Amino acid sequence: MPAMQVSRKVDYALRAMIYLSFQEGGQPCSVGQIASDEGIPKKFLEKIIQDLIHHGFVHSTRGAQGGYTLARNAGTITFKDVIEAIEGPVSLNVCVGESGERSDNICTLYPRCAMLSVWQEAQNRVMDLFASTTLADVRTRHGALPRVADDVVAG
Repeated sequence: MPAMQVSRKVDYALRAMIYLSFQEGGQPCSVGQIASDEGIPKKFLEKIIQDLIHHGFVHSTRGAQGGYTLARNAGTITFKDVIEAIEGPVSLNVCVGESGERSDNICTLYPRCAMLSVWQEAQNRVMDLFASTTLADVRTRHGALPRVADDVVAG
């Protein structure tokens, strides 16, 4: 049975952004380095990084010492920012919008739906969490960059 889950593209984007937030002094990283350390397919990550550059979250530097860095302070980039840059507005169900408001004319059951208030509350809580969690928060909670590739090899 399929579960409600974040797409691989969003997962990889968040992992790459968190990875960049851990770089000392904004040290540029190559896509290959991020992909290898995070266990992300390189070609897929290249496309994701381009989306993040386009939305102003990542900066690209050319040259031998070049690579990718955060374009903004990690404390100003939220999960919601990254998710919406990659996939657009988040909605847990078609009957609620991003901020939990109802979306008229989507569902024929809307006027008498017993679940609508639950979907609205869930939408509000999820969006509040995404909007209030920054890359810096994650960095602070973990202290050191967890290395996914090490876990994959050890597992």
